[in-house]
Amino acid sequence: MVVFMFPGQGSQYIGMGKELFETYSEVKELFSKAEEVTGIPVKKLCFEGPMEELTRTENLQVCLTVVNIASYLGVKKECPDLTPKFVAGHSLGEYSALFAGGVLSLEDTLKAVKERGRLMESAGGDTPSGMYAIIGMPQEELEELVKSASGLVIISNYNSPKQLVISGESPAIDEVAEKAKGKKVRVVKLKVSAAFHSPLMKEAQEKFSKFLEGLSWQDSRVPFVSNVSAKAHTKGEEIKELMKKQITSSVRWIECVEFMHQNGAKVFVELGPKRVLSGLCSQILEGKEFECYNIETPEGIKNLPVCKTI
Repeated sequence: MVVFMFPGQGSQYIGMGKELFETYSEVKELFSKAEEVTGIPVKKLCFEGPMEELTRTENLQVCLTVVNIASYLGVKKECPDLTPKFVAGHSLGEYSALFAGGVLSLEDTLKAVKERGRLMESAGGDTPSGMYAIIGMPQEELEELVKSASGLVIISNYNSPKQLVISGESPAIDEVAEKAKGKKVRVVKLKVSAAFHSPLMKEAQEKFSKFLEGLSWQDSRVPFVSNVSAKAHTKGEEIKELMKKQITSSVRWIECVEFMHQNGAKVFVELGPKRVLSGLCSQILEGKEFECYNIETPEGIKNLPVCKTI
């Protein structure tokens, strides 16, 4: 059984989506529609940059979603009979999954990620905050450091057993990062504008919740595995309520992948740039039976084994 999974921020690069754009008319139409709906020069930013403009949260959330959906449209074109058992996304990637499941229309998906990016970019207010990736520290140890912090710090992303992310107030977050460094693990400060997936995003969450009420939510054609619950959902109204919580909730990616694998998923197809999720899945499911593929080019789609065997 196959999973379609979609990456989030951090997977971007200049040139992403270009081969798909040059190959499929559906992808050309997608880019045009995205520019029309959002007013963002998606094609120029994705293909030419500059990186500084592409990685602005407001631009990036739209651009990355477009490239994820382009990969999905390419697979649907080449492998029309391939139906996933589950759809899932990592943080921002959840919106691509909602489009793939038919929960949100293309227009509503694009409007949602533009507004999400705008609110997240301006979030944080007067409270200095940030995020760090902690690589190689056992979860229990990091939880102890977080508990002893002098301010608000949470584990915001449970990406894999080897990669966790903390989010919160400065200087408390810097304090946890320094203690982690003292334990000889790798610590990377993330280039983000605020403490995403933490209670510090509450104001953005409240504004975004009202915005989401104005979209049309359908039941999902394919079970959608939520970052918030780490379970599968199909009811549109239920999914909408989960998406309202997503900005302030931790990304429970380890549990999402384990849930899908335990429920029969053995082939994980990452639709979007780079191989970030494929790498995380390999760490989460180490020693178990599974396959992982990344799809971001026409050649990758044509060589997808599950496409050839249908």
